Amino acid sequence: MKSQIFINLPVKDLAKAMAFYAHIGFTNNPQFTDETAACMIISDEIFVMLLTHDKFKQFITKQIADTTKTTAVINSLSLESVAKMNEMMTKVLAAGGNEYSDAKDYGFMQQRSFEDLDGHCWEVFYMDVSKFPQQ
Repeated sequence: MKSQIFINLPVKDLAKAMAFYAHIGFTNNPQFTDETAACMIISDEIFVMLLTHDKFKQFITKQIADTTKTTAVINSLSLESVAKMNEMMTKVLAAGGNEYSDAKDYGFMQQRSFEDLDGHCWEVFYMDVSKFPQQ
């Protein structure tokens, strides 16, 4: 079995967070969804667990970061093309997300950055390693 990644995010409003992630193309796995948590599928190996604050607190000993004021982590997701990256950003903005940085072009990689409804930071990017500078 391949390793899987589960990104756990505390959210203030589970229904709104689910709607946001569904709008940008993630699908819900109802098997791991209830009134306290929702599993949103990115791919066969990557999932986002949206957890109410009370549920999230069951797994931690520290306070939940206020991601409207601080950045705790940046989740980066590669996409298959620049067009797919831009398409996702259009959906993010339509769903109420915020593009918090100008688009970047590193020659071999294009990147865009957004915050979800709770201020969690994401980068979506397309990378063409054939364009990576040779040393």
